[in-house]
Amino acid sequence: MLGSGSLRDKRETMNKEIQRLKAFDWRGYFGMVLDGVVRGIMAGLSAKELRAILRGDPPTERPNPRYKAMVKSFTLHLRPKYYQRASTWFTHTWRLGWFSVFFFVVETLTGIVLMVFYAPTPERAYGDMLTILSNVPFGQFMRDLHRLGAEGMVAVVVLHMVRVYFTASYKGERSFTWFTGMVLLLFTLVLSFSGYLLPWDQLAYWAVTIGTSMAEAAPPPAMGKAVNILLRGGVDIWAGGLLRFYLLHVFLLPLLAIIVISIHYYKVAREHSISLPAAVEEGEMEPEAKRHAVERIDLIPDLVIHEIMLASLASLLMVLAVATFYHAPMEAHADPQVTPLHTEAPWYFLWLQGLLKLGDKTLMGVVLPTVIFGVLFVVPWLDQNPHRMARKRPGAIIIGIISVILMIILTYMGTPGFGIETPPAQDILSHLVPATSPGPVKELPWDEVEAGPLDEAKGVHGKRTYFVSYPPDWEKQASYQNTEEFVFIKPEGQETKGLEADNEFLEILRHFKAEVENSPKLMPPVDDSAPLAKVTVEETQPGLKWAHFSITWDEMAVNDKDGTPLVFDSGDFKGQTKLKRETKAIPAPDVQEAKIGLHRDSFYGR
Repeated sequence: MLGSGSLRDKRETMNKEIQRLKAFDWRGYFGMVLDGVVRGIMAGLSAKELRAILRGDPPTERPNPRYKAMVKSFTLHLRPKYYQRASTWFTHTWRLGWFSVFFFVVETLTGIVLMVFYAPTPERAYGDMLTILSNVPFGQFMRDLHRLGAEGMVAVVVLHMVRVYFTASYKGERSFTWFTGMVLLLFTLVLSFSGYLLPWDQLAYWAVTIGTSMAEAAPPPAMGKAVNILLRGGVDIWAGGLLRFYLLHVFLLPLLAIIVISIHYYKVAREHSISLPAAVEEGEMEPEAKRHAVERIDLIPDLVIHEIMLASLASLLMVLAVATFYHAPMEAHADPQVTPLHTEAPWYFLWLQGLLKLGDKTLMGVVLPTVIFGVLFVVPWLDQNPHRMARKRPGAIIIGIISVILMIILTYMGTPGFGIETPPAQDILSHLVPATSPGPVKELPWDEVEAGPLDEAKGVHGKRTYFVSYPPDWEKQASYQNTEEFVFIKPEGQETKGLEADNEFLEILRHFKAEVENSPKLMPPVDDSAPLAKVTVEETQPGLKWAHFSITWDEMAVNDKDGTPLVFDSGDFKGQTKLKRETKAIPAPDVQEAKIGLHRDSFYGR
């Protein structure tokens, strides 16, 4: 009986427990657990509050959990709880400071991915870049994003500085903030330039070679040479220089930039907040408009949602750009023995290259740029005008406009085509067959570059000559003008034998023809038996064609100040060749040639 009673008690206890479990609010329990997890992750914000934020609804609890999150979250704690409405107007800041941080984050993330597949040695660097472009999944996509982000960051940081200057947001308590911003501008420029060398191609090698040579011009000479050796790691850039630039790019400069960004961001976001527009601070506004301009705008949800939208839009535009038209350039392997025809600085340093064309390397390349940046650093202390309104500070506005115009002019002067005379034939051929990049001919579809008929019986591969430009009446004198191996390139609109109208190769040949015939410095050769310009395409073996470009021309004689032609005298005068006056110029015949190979399976060809 005792056993049956004990069993009955246990059964009753179990039934009660079952009934209790059935009556328990499991949904509420799991909801409470989930709410605790969400609050832990989101710094006190519940799932219900997150839903209200996304819908733009008011806070669901008291005290405001959105302010509570600012205290609990390290990231949100860096931001103020609210801003004054006018300081968030898009036309006031254009979000340039925010975009600067955005691009820095993009560079950090894409740079970490690229670091995994890259070794900073001359033996491996270029090969690793080719591996990234061809064998790493989304490797080219990441590199293009990294390069686009670098150029975007430079542009945005420069525009941010210009915006702050013209709105006079550097005055008063924000003077030190401007100073840290100028430090970040320098870091941005050096960061981008230090990454220029890492692909180890011709563009990188020679741009950095010229850039580091500027250090050698720094006075005094002993210090300049020491700095140059320190940057290059030797007399010329090689393993030591590449490693130095790599460490600068991936370690030292990013670390310093993060420290200064933290200081700059704290000054802007926490200590002084974003400056109000000058019209709000000093302008005459209606009381209602003024009250609306200084009204509080909460960081959460208004600005956070806005910034998420900007990040999404900017990311989308970058992805679309690299997926369609923007691709980071990759030239031939770095070769210290081959100097490119036009060595060009990065676009953000073209103004410095323009200065170098005006005078002494030390003065224009080192002293003057140092003075310019030195003045920019102390602008808040030089400008003693207390006003921020543009009409109340005309001097500063005029100086700013003149400076921007001068920078644009100097940038144009820094382009290769300004102030540098190169042999016209060499210049024309460098457009089609550049020594340091693939160029338009290399990127032509294989099938469109006609090499002429094949003679399999004799084992002769196709060969065809395209006469692009020639002296007057030369075509009539040619005995082989109608044979299949020779084609005369007609002007657009006229039929050219053997080539379809939409052929890209034909378009290049016509462009070549126009450049040769329109060049005022190219004189037709005296000997009318030779064409002025021609292209020979030969298929030397299956899957390989060689395109041989040549221009035959007469170099123009040198003229004296009064226009009298001067020619070189063969007579010796104290061991030197001398110039003498002549009534007629004696042309100097010359032949400029360029050759390029085209492979059926080329990385560039389509």
